[in-house]
Amino acid sequence: MKEQVATLEKLIVVGDRVLIKPKNQPDKTHGGLFLPPGYKDKEEIQSGFVVKCGPGYPIPFPSDDDVEPWKKQDDNTRYMPLQARVGDLAIFLQKGAIEIVYNQEKYYIVSQNSILLLERDDFNLE
Repeated sequence: MKEQVATLEKLIVVGDRVLIKPKNQPDKTHGGLFLPPGYKDKEEIQSGFVVKCGPGYPIPFPSDDDVEPWKKQDDNTRYMPLQARVGDLAIFLQKGAIEIVYNQEKYYIVSQNSILLLERDDFNLE
C-alpha cells in the first residue's frame, strides 16, 4: 500500500478535479442474490474516497488600467480551493466521471460539479 501511495504522488490533478478511488461494492443484494461483475459500475451514482485534489478554480487577476508593456507581468495564478479534501467519502454522478486505470487500480477523475455529497470524519467549521 505504501508503494501505491508513492506512485500516486507522481500524479498531478489539475483545476477543479478530484481523483477518487471507488468504494468496494458488495457483490450480493440484501436478499442474498449474487450480482454479475460490473453491475454496480453502470449505476448513475457512485461513491469512493478522495485520493488527490486539484488546486481549485482559477481566480482572474483584476486588470490594471495603466498597463505598461515594458513591465514584467507576473504569471502567478491564484485558485479558490475545492470543498473536497483527501480522505473524504464522495458521492458523485457517474456521467461526470472519467474512469482510468493506474497501476492496475481503478480510479475516477471527477469534476467538483459532479460531486453531490462529501462525508468527512473530522468535521470542523474552518
